[in-house]
Amino acid sequence: MKTYQITFLSLMIMASCGTEPKTDAPETVQKPDSTEMSQTVSFNPGQMKSVGIEVGTPTPGNISGTLKLQGKIDVPPQSTVSLSFPLGGYLRSTKMLPGMHVKKGQVLAELEDMQFIQLQQDYLTAKEKFSLAQTEYSRQSDLNASKASSDKVMQQARSEMETQRILMSALGQKLEVIGIAPSKLKADNISKSVSIISPINGFVSKVNVNVGKYTSPTDMLFELVDPGDIHLALQVFEKDLNALSIGQQVVAYTNNDPTKKFQAEIILISKNLDQDRMAEVHCHFEKYSPSLVPGMFMNGEVSVNNQEGLTVPEEAVVRWENRFYVFTEGKNGSFDMQEVTPGVITGGRQQIEGNGITGNTRLVIKNAYALLMKIMNTDDES
Repeated sequence: MKTYQITFLSLMIMASCGTEPKTDAPETVQKPDSTEMSQTVSFNPGQMKSVGIEVGTPTPGNISGTLKLQGKIDVPPQSTVSLSFPLGGYLRSTKMLPGMHVKKGQVLAELEDMQFIQLQQDYLTAKEKFSLAQTEYSRQSDLNASKASSDKVMQQARSEMETQRILMSALGQKLEVIGIAPSKLKADNISKSVSIISPINGFVSKVNVNVGKYTSPTDMLFELVDPGDIHLALQVFEKDLNALSIGQQVVAYTNNDPTKKFQAEIILISKNLDQDRMAEVHCHFEKYSPSLVPGMFMNGEVSVNNQEGLTVPEEAVVRWENRFYVFTEGKNGSFDMQEVTPGVITGGRQQIEGNGITGNTRLVIKNAYALLMKIMNTDDES
């Protein structure tokens, strides 16, 4: 029996010595970020010929053509109205929905609350007290004129009359703020509800309330937009700013319907550049269209003349993730993907500007998208 126990213990010791504990965590293989692509691609002469890739150099010279810009529909702050109410209350009714057109003076909603009744009551009470104080002051003035009343009593009557006048005037101003005309207010037409009125002609862009909800003075109930001042905000590169001027005509269109053109005019060119060295150009539409919605992305084309630069065929420039690239020639059939800034397009040629790109730079001038497709396919496989 002892022999079996010794043999079993020996086997256990040998097993524990032969197997070392693995303390390292399992190695994690990181997948490449899909947004980062290789910057170099290679083709042999046979592949270049079969795909139809040609290499050439940019052409320098003066350019007259069309500058293509991107931007979106914008609304200036003075044309956007955020409606709130100076007093809290419960929303009694509203039929407003985003997108609905409204006219100036139209009722947007009705609020009700006990404090509306109290404010009207206070005003009518102050009005009656002022009338009484005015009568008393007139009586004391007559008595004082005949020396039947002292100057002190007359002054007290006058002070009481002015106090009631101030109170009545202040309460009247509060009523006007909430849309109640003090001159039309009487004891028999006190109302528990007040109306929220549209101050402009336009359309409703936001509705932040529902029936039965209690609203406070800090709540924004409705947002209205005056479409008469809707304009187009285009982004322009720093190098193209000198080619633009106030008064230039712009042809705008959407990606969904490029055949539908909107005429606009440049009214303001921003002097501030963002981190991408771009500035905003504001354009005013010659004619408003209901299809123009704030925030909608649009393209703009501006005709420019005699602008110096380098041009390549349009198919030499590829676009990927809102950036523009060309492929410069390297060694042994390799091509490097280099970002460029696009400019004017004229006669099928695209103006470009990039670091180190000159009139002697050899780059792909035909079928550059074939190189982009190969890079993207390579990244997908990896």
